[in-house]
Amino acid sequence: MGLDGHNSYSIAGLEIPLYMLLQGKKGVVFGLANKLSLAWHIGQALKGEGADVLFGVASERFQEKAAPLAESLGSPLPLICDVTDDSAIEKTFETLSESCEKLDFLVHAIAFAERADLEGRFVDTSRSGYALAQDVSAFSLVALSKAALPLLREGGSILTLSYLGSSRAVPSYKVMGVAKAALESAVRYLAVDLGPEGVRVNALSAGPIKTLSSSAIKGLKEKLDIQDRVSPLRRQVTGEDVGKAATFLLSDHASGVTGEILHVDCGSHALGSWEE
Repeated sequence: MGLDGHNSYSIAGLEIPLYMLLQGKKGVVFGLANKLSLAWHIGQALKGEGADVLFGVASERFQEKAAPLAESLGSPLPLICDVTDDSAIEKTFETLSESCEKLDFLVHAIAFAERADLEGRFVDTSRSGYALAQDVSAFSLVALSKAALPLLREGGSILTLSYLGSSRAVPSYKVMGVAKAALESAVRYLAVDLGPEGVRVNALSAGPIKTLSSSAIKGLKEKLDIQDRVSPLRRQVTGEDVGKAATFLLSDHASGVTGEILHVDCGSHALGSWEE
């Protein structure tokens, strides 16, 4: 059923059923913080294609902010899940199993690094900051995938979010770029591990977008302005772009796609340099 409550449209008195990519599918999107979150843009797109979408948040503070958003899509109160705590992850999926016999997809839209480790020289990154960025931004995908596996249907799909800083030294991205490189490698290894069970694992590498996480990146506005002038499509990527691509990767139209890093950045990854 579409967001407007209809699952068909009428032409000359004939009722034509709507084709929705994710009709009858159900899954959970982790990482919702506010209406700027890529998790929110993805959740909206999935719901618009007929999916039943659940959300996961990092803390009670984020739950309070995310609750009205989830409610607007007909979703229950977002689940609190501290992805650095294995027992919290286990509890989250125990809760999910009480209301869901099976899941069709899991979206991992989680990343964090201390602001101090995004500035200055990468060589000065603290040991604790490096470990934290890896734990929250990369290992959490492994942990959530393992916990979700008993619920994921054959033909299910796992999706995470990356960025070009995983393969290029992007100023002010530093330790997060290294974490994203680990994340993309994890996607490939998980794809190999889970493929025999019929579960696909992919990443979506989005261009610069203003979100709560990206607000910690120095010079974000300049990066966005450069996108308008230099990217092959001569515009910035939008949350809607990301939502559409995520919908494709989580749908049966991508049934033969796994271990893939799909760039949704208006072509910026194809450039040798962002200089004008």
